[in-house]
Amino acid sequence: MLNQVVLVGRLTRNITVNKSDKGIKVATIPLAIPRSFKNSDGTYDTDFIDCVAFDSIANNTSEYCEKGDIVGVKGRIQSRQIDKEGQKTTVVEIVAEKVTFLSSHTKEEKEADE
Repeated sequence: MLNQVVLVGRLTRNITVNKSDKGIKVATIPLAIPRSFKNSDGTYDTDFIDCVAFDSIANNTSEYCEKGDIVGVKGRIQSRQIDKEGQKTTVVEIVAEKVTFLSSHTKEEKEADE
């Protein structure tokens, strides 16, 4: 059996690294991924997918990437149950096993955005 996902998208915000209760470094990698086809209105829809990264992957991604950069994420789909206000809810997430930095804004582009 195979559980593998490959995504390429643009970061929608800067990444921050937090520590879990067990001391593990955790970061959410927020991706915007435009679909490759137009909808009935003639425009491209975009999917917003959060990926979770741990330890060195979380640190490196937060250090070298920022909002607007394009990254590739290779990982797996994971589901887990959380208890939210007494209700059990299933959360499906992408766990990043490798993040590839594909492009970043140049200094001139960053200054133009400001």
